[in-house]
Amino acid sequence: MIVAAYPIVITDRLRECREFYVRWFELDVVFEASWIVVLGRDAEAPALAFMHSSHPSEPPTPGAYSGDGMFITLQVDDARSEYERLTSAGLALALELTDEPWGQRRFAAVDPAGMWVDVVEQIDPEPGWWDQYL
Repeated sequence: MIVAAYPIVITDRLRECREFYVRWFELDVVFEASWIVVLGRDAEAPALAFMHSSHPSEPPTPGAYSGDGMFITLQVDDARSEYERLTSAGLALALELTDEPWGQRRFAAVDPAGMWVDVVEQIDPEPGWWDQYL
């Protein structure tokens, strides 16, 4: 039985990543050591972790995150209010708040490991947009 599932991003910027997610997205530190930081909500179930590349438990592959092939989605109830909260506090964005035709209101930032962080709210898609994919 699986009791938890979460990505571990290999990066040497552990402290910067911890501060980014704790400050901007209000995640809690679930566990921390010199080689790993595990983040979650309410200091319970892990949601995301960052591991230093020099630790012996690092798998033989992949190496440290290089920016391709993965991103993190943080789903929120109200993207506009999160956008206003974060931009007024000074978070630099990689994508301004936008409504996408497929049914997402979103904006994005890039974390200290180089990970794209997509903040999304599910909204109604434009009529017929999904028909071509069903």
